[in-house]
Amino acid sequence: MNKKVVVIYSGGMDSYTVLHKAIQQGLTPYALTFDYGQRHIKEIDVARSVCKELGVEHKVIDISAINELIGGSSLTDDSIDVALGHYQEENMFTTVVPNRNMILLSLAIGYAVSIKAEKVYYGAHSGDHAIYPDCRPEFVEKMNDVAAIANYEKTEIFSPYLNSDKIGILKDGLAMGLDYGKTWTCYNGREKACGECGSCVERLEAFAANGVTDPVPYED
Repeated sequence: MNKKVVVIYSGGMDSYTVLHKAIQQGLTPYALTFDYGQRHIKEIDVARSVCKELGVEHKVIDISAINELIGGSSLTDDSIDVALGHYQEENMFTTVVPNRNMILLSLAIGYAVSIKAEKVYYGAHSGDHAIYPDCRPEFVEKMNDVAAIANYEKTEIFSPYLNSDKIGILKDGLAMGLDYGKTWTCYNGREKACGECGSCVERLEAFAANGVTDPVPYED
């Protein structure tokens, strides 16, 4: 019997690669997608479609009520414009959702314990370290320490690309033959990707560095 793992799957290119990584490792993934009130909710529809195609067990959990407690992010507040440019720029701090990944990981760990899954796969990578504290190696390490004492059953948070950037993630995914036209990265949930938000800029840089064209359609 294949080992179970929970995969936090947003529908973006990083978690899409992580999901397939688990499958290629012979594991049985249980995909978990969170609706936390993100304006780019289109990624959830993409996640549903991919999981249906793959026959992967998939849950979409509505936790959007947390926005009554945590705010100030352009990803969840329509009154704040999504910052344009590169993640290294100061204005990108408006895309931080306070404590988001601790909340998501806590729920995923609880799910993993309940279904007796050994690991929670999580798509943090080094490109996120600059502005997202909850994507840094020390955060994952401490969350693992907490997970080890919070439950009787041992569950490990596993981030296969923690020390890789998006260029490296894409390189690995292309080697697996993945179709990134089945992902959504743009922070603006419009019909086409904007090509200007930090998420789009980083994605386009990754495709350029790998010498391939991004299959996702972009606005002019």
